[in-house]
Amino acid sequence: MRVSRTLLAIILVIVALVLQVSVLARLQLPGATPDLLLLTVLGLALVYGHVGGCLVGFTAGLLADVAPPADHAVGRYALVLCVIGYAAGLTKPENGQHRSATVPMLVVAAGAATSTLLYAGVGALVGDTAARDVGLGNLLATATIYDLLLAPFTVPLVMAMARRLESDPLAGDGGSGGSAGPDAAISWLSGGGVGLRPRAPRRNRYGKATRLGGQRSTLLSRRAVRNRTGRIKGVKRL
Repeated sequence: MRVSRTLLAIILVIVALVLQVSVLARLQLPGATPDLLLLTVLGLALVYGHVGGCLVGFTAGLLADVAPPADHAVGRYALVLCVIGYAAGLTKPENGQHRSATVPMLVVAAGAATSTLLYAGVGALVGDTAARDVGLGNLLATATIYDLLLAPFTVPLVMAMARRLESDPLAGDGGSGGSAGPDAAISWLSGGGVGLRPRAPRRNRYGKATRLGGQRSTLLSRRAVRNRTGRIKGVKRL
């Protein structure tokens, strides 16, 4: 990940964690708590891909594990968000941008449900039965509903901020203005870009188009072929 990506991810994760602990955790909503940290990881993973999503998820989960008032084993939520970030990054299209909001919302719903199940499963392995006492079905339903209601206000904003840093036209990693990759840059340099009008041929006084440009390009191409043949195959030129 580039330095700008890393700084943006750290800032967004810290802000989401602070709001998660200081605001959302104090709402005392029935069932689960809206997971702003999860939505931030999903938004970054949809732009950065599976590798970036995995790294951001692990870092965000590790910070949540050590931030008070965490009462679970360190590394438990880091493992969950690492897997979720990796899986969400796999849905990133080749051009880097989703055509509609359907796929991101499906990713949010699947991420909310999967994170709850993984968190409860890892807790069962380490002897934490809190999810069983509260009711796994209630937690699963409320977590998915809360995250879906909060997603339209957070995920598009996170994705927009992440895409603003995708300004390298030769990166080919899905940034705005760089989705075409190196092929678009090469075609633009060769005069095949969109909106470029070809130069009209010159005409003489009788109205016939001259072929000076075509003859010159033909001679140049033939000379280049001859030079290449003599340079590669060792053919002696007169």
